[in-house]
Amino acid sequence: MPSIAVKLYSVFFKFLLKHRLQNRIQTHVDESSNPYGVTTRPEESVSAANPSFTDGIATKDIHIDPTTTALSVRIFLPESSLSPPEQPEPKSKPRSSQRDEPKSRYDRRNSYPNLGAPTNDPRRCSFEGLSFRSDNNVYRGYSPLPQNSRRLPIILQFHGGGWVSGSNESVANDVFCRRIAKLCDVIVVAVGYRLAPENKYPAAFEDGLKVLHWLAKQQNLAECSKSMGSGALGVGAEFTKAQVQRHIVDAFGASMVEPWLAAHGDPSRCVLLGVSCGANIADYVARKAVEAGRLLDPVKVVAQVLMYPFFIGNVPTRSEINLANSYFYDKAMCLLAWKLFLPEEEFSLDHPAANPLIPDRGPPLKLMPPTLTVVAELDWMRDRAIAYSETLRKVNVDAPVLEYKDAVHEFATLDMLLNTPQAQACAEDIAIWVKKYISLRGHEFSY
Repeated sequence: MPSIAVKLYSVFFKFLLKHRLQNRIQTHVDESSNPYGVTTRPEESVSAANPSFTDGIATKDIHIDPTTTALSVRIFLPESSLSPPEQPEPKSKPRSSQRDEPKSRYDRRNSYPNLGAPTNDPRRCSFEGLSFRSDNNVYRGYSPLPQNSRRLPIILQFHGGGWVSGSNESVANDVFCRRIAKLCDVIVVAVGYRLAPENKYPAAFEDGLKVLHWLAKQQNLAECSKSMGSGALGVGAEFTKAQVQRHIVDAFGASMVEPWLAAHGDPSRCVLLGVSCGANIADYVARKAVEAGRLLDPVKVVAQVLMYPFFIGNVPTRSEINLANSYFYDKAMCLLAWKLFLPEEEFSLDHPAANPLIPDRGPPLKLMPPTLTVVAELDWMRDRAIAYSETLRKVNVDAPVLEYKDAVHEFATLDMLLNTPQAQACAEDIAIWVKKYISLRGHEFSY
């Protein structure tokens, strides 16, 4: 059973959540009056982005649709991305003196000896365009696209919060994404999708898919910028009209390219990770990625992780009956959240956004990517998540279930529970499974 502290915090948490949900219903604003949307609440404690490598991770925030919606992302870049790419071991090594021993690729002091030099110091190196600022080692990224940068897989992460709260910038989500980025050695892109009731279904789902298309666009822009060349137009030179137009296009394209992703991201190894209602978004994005096929190139969704998904249905499961008054998120409050999220004319517990097991929910399940499902023993939504996983396995999709004893909904991502042994173990277990699908050919990871 959960500890006394968890039980007491659960009572306080449910009281606050119920109060906030009721306020959302009373102050409900029609979607047409706020098309821009809301991605965070005033009561949310948020963590500021930090481009220096604090605890091995640098972060930055980007509004990817600033004129239409509030859609934003936070990028988590591991410091390991600055290491040179892995090289195959030579068959034979000539004997050398200790002075000529190769430097470790993990030793940034050896790899970048002039990192601490002032910007105007002639000893300062650019390393194929790397651009650092000497104060606090703030990483700006680099352009043009280097040839020897280390490419990391990308995890698209969707936070929880019952559709109406939560944020990709919250303190808890920041800690969780840093943990996943370090354990998996990946770039995490946390999506700040629009919240209900200001923006009802399908706003959050469309935002998730828009970020996936944005990733594809980023890679294509980076490749265009690279193919155009990076040489600047020299002062006093004469240029043809075509050269001038090419320079303008190159400058415009470079301003659109996100340098961290262009330099270090490998969208061909993309994993979707959703937490609670974010798992519903991840599953929707995965289905749309399957339907799009090669239209999403170079992005390829190789796997997804559904952490205690926010699934529900008209016909109750055993856990939905026996654990209806469970800790933190009980069934009554979750029903309120669904009423705030789904349009009134579409409200149904068997809505495609809510129930993954309804008939004719495309595409065919056999085409879905490998899917890891994380469930908690004391979560009333657990049985439907397990049933979805079992259905995937019946059509030969790799779909294991990790069930954690005495755990509650959001046990690995809730602020109070982030530092518990179970939360740490869950992140490590996810990393073990994910590495099976993001490892480079020849370096496969098995479990």
